[in-house]
Amino acid sequence: MAGLVHVVDDDESFRTAIERRLKLAGYDVATYASSQALLESAPNDEQAGCILLDVRIPGLSGPDLQAHLIASGSTLPIIFLTGHADTPTTVRAIKAGAEDFLTKPISSEQLIDAIERALASQEMARAQRSRLDAFRGHLLRLTQRERQVFDLIVRGRINKQIAHELGTSERTVKAHRHQVMEKMQVHSLAELVSIAERLGMLDGDEH
Repeated sequence: MAGLVHVVDDDESFRTAIERRLKLAGYDVATYASSQALLESAPNDEQAGCILLDVRIPGLSGPDLQAHLIASGSTLPIIFLTGHADTPTTVRAIKAGAEDFLTKPISSEQLIDAIERALASQEMARAQRSRLDAFRGHLLRLTQRERQVFDLIVRGRINKQIAHELGTSERTVKAHRHQVMEKMQVHSLAELVSIAERLGMLDGDEH
């Protein structure tokens, strides 16, 4: 899985060596001597890629850059590199969503494995986001009454209860229910509930 690897490290010889190894493995590489240089280049989230980030860099440190990127909405996976394993920093970075934490010196195999995992994880997150966008799009196609029926169905109400709550007939509710299933492109109530959960429309104790 090829992609663009952003290498952020203040050690020039390390950057050069890593760039050579990654290019040989078929990756595109961009290198930066500081966190600031990466921020100024504004890497594109839409492209397959990840960031190899040194923990201790003069200026904005690795974990600080990670926090800055997360705050700005970046979804590029981050793999941390360190010459000095430091448990509190590792835990903090992993909790904040770092893909991996590698200790220098790193074997090519270890590095490529970590990058492949990061790219696969990025691809999965991207697919998940596009599915959620599609669900939101389907939801917007519902009429106001269909949306009311949707909200009641996913909360476990049966047709009779929905008809009573909306002051309409069961036959009308059945017709709306059919339209809801069609427009949301699902075949079962379970799928509908799953979509509502994934869009954050249900509290844990509902349904």
